[in-house]
Amino acid sequence: MTQDSVHALDHADQALVHALQIAPRAGWARIGAALGMDAVTVARRWNRLTDRGAAWISCHPAPALAASGQGCLAFVEVDCANGSLLPVARELSAERHVSAVTHVSGDRDLLLTVMAPDPVALTRWVTHRLGKMDGIVTTRTQLASTVYTEGSRWRLRALGGGQIARLAAEGTPSPDVPVFPLTALDHCLMAALSVDGRATYRTLADVCEVSPDTVRRRTGRLFAAGMVQTRCEVARPLSEWPVSVILWGTVAPADLRAVSALVTGMREVRLCAAVIARHNLKLVAWVRSLDDAQRFEVRLAERVPGLTVADRAVALWPMKHNGHLLDERGYHVGAVPLDVSGLPHA
Repeated sequence: MTQDSVHALDHADQALVHALQIAPRAGWARIGAALGMDAVTVARRWNRLTDRGAAWISCHPAPALAASGQGCLAFVEVDCANGSLLPVARELSAERHVSAVTHVSGDRDLLLTVMAPDPVALTRWVTHRLGKMDGIVTTRTQLASTVYTEGSRWRLRALGGGQIARLAAEGTPSPDVPVFPLTALDHCLMAALSVDGRATYRTLADVCEVSPDTVRRRTGRLFAAGMVQTRCEVARPLSEWPVSVILWGTVAPADLRAVSALVTGMREVRLCAAVIARHNLKLVAWVRSLDDAQRFEVRLAERVPGLTVADRAVALWPMKHNGHLLDERGYHVGAVPLDVSGLPHA
């Protein structure tokens, strides 16, 4: 019996994770009421999960920021010299604007997800930072133009319809709150929330050196405008979908939106983004096994005949995921605050 099977999530833990995927910052009383448990019990269960790195809550800038011209998102492929992959990956994982570092199979060693204020700042970082880093042989950069779906929408299926509706009743972005220019305080709050998406207003106030009332107003505005997204993650071995597959495909430009709608309708898909590169669509899916990865691609071809998959890879070790550091098994071991403001603007 493996360690993962010994510590597999029971139904109550699955329900708790599902509830926090829907309402990541809800109070324990509200979570407990939806689950039929008292607040002390659900808090104790959550602490047990986080203590062993089985689950955690992060927060990251939403695609709406890039769409408003306040940043750009890029996927950078890195080829490493023999024997240098681990030191390069560790060094890159410490960068606050690198939200993800993944060791993958196929024609590249590492895949990075990078946030930058603008394309010029991204270019400077790639050429002056990556270009001079020991152990890196070459890099290739893909700019994301539109993110059609991302991981904060992914859910377990442990709750009933009534429980889901009860939890989803609050906390959705409001169309009446437009995206606004970020201040230094907003960047500070986003960095602190990226480490702990459930951080209290008092904790955030201490970190950012403002009053709790100011924190409450600013975070409320950030969430209402849909400028940040909070997600509850679970260690991959404890989910039913432990294998992450990355696909790059080509779609006729006029069909991108329609094809992406079909792709994002598949439960396995965690990310679907249009990219400006040799292939114009990138997607990430969670599947049950390596065999299922091939079956998923068959189902994808049947569902979306307008998409031609041109390249594929499997995530061998997601070393950093949304700012959070993972061990070889996918368990949480730490976090690096996300902060795009550290890169100079053009």
